Amino acid sequence: MADKIKIQLEYVINCSPKVLFNRLSTASGLTEWFAEDVRVKGKQYTFIWEGSEQAADMTLRKENRLVRFSWIEEDDTYFEFRISQDELTGDVSLIIIDFAEEDEQEETNNLWDTQISGLKHVLGSS
Repeated sequence: MADKIKIQLEYVINCSPKVLFNRLSTASGLTEWFAEDVRVKGKQYTFIWEGSEQAADMTLRKENRLVRFSWIEEDDTYFEFRISQDELTGDVSLIIIDFAEEDEQEETNNLWDTQISGLKHVLGSS
């Protein structure tokens, strides 16, 4: 298997870090925009899309700042949501860290763009 490349994407989201964090770290929040269904058992989250399931453990969680899910079936790959707020402007950004095969980078970026536009819609953010 080829090494995956780390991708970092940033989106400005007009809402409070607390509201955003809830959408990134809870089954109900993630179901609104990220997956069709999310089941949680302890720290393990099972994400369901169009009949396929993928499980990940929540391996990092910092209230209103950061959440990381490590894929159970893929060694050393994870996806992470970081919330950063500009001290001067108060703008809230969502930074996503993910991994993709070299030839799937664009597809992965496009997928996140679609997901985040769904998240913004749910949050009523433009």
